[in-house]
Amino acid sequence: MAKNNSQIRIISGTHGGRLIDTPKTKATHPMGERERSAIFNRMRDEIVGRRVLDAFAGSGAIGLEALSLGASHVDFLENNHKAIKTIQKNLLNLQLADRAGILRAPDGDYGIIFADPPYDNPQYELVAQLIQYLVPGGYFVLSHPESPAPPQFTYLELLSDKKYAAAHIKIYRKI
Repeated sequence: MAKNNSQIRIISGTHGGRLIDTPKTKATHPMGERERSAIFNRMRDEIVGRRVLDAFAGSGAIGLEALSLGASHVDFLENNHKAIKTIQKNLLNLQLADRAGILRAPDGDYGIIFADPPYDNPQYELVAQLIQYLVPGGYFVLSHPESPAPPQFTYLELLSDKKYAAAHIKIYRKI
């Protein structure tokens, strides 16, 4: 049974305070506002003008936040049909569709990659494959459960590791 459609808000930037829809499915989980706020307070200056990948996008909240803060382009990586429809609707409502794409596989090089896989199936092998799309000096932000812990990633330097309730947020830079 699907959960009720709900809304979450964009925290800051040009669209700060605007509400976006979340998918009507249990297959996705929107990242909490506290976690998003911590990430974007830390990454705010790094986002401006960058090409961003929002992997396991769900509602698109992370990528929409990046666009609101000045990312030049965001690709949303998502395979769930309901989530894709929700992202499309959110992009249209915020008039951001011209700076975004919705993909089923990464395409190109990214200055920042956000990966927030489902906690019941973190898909670390797929997460590790995303690193090849990150430019040298680019940032990789991973949200993951306590268990199982993610592997050590080759060519990534760990900059930050914070815990927020059930979420662990790691920020890496590609070396």
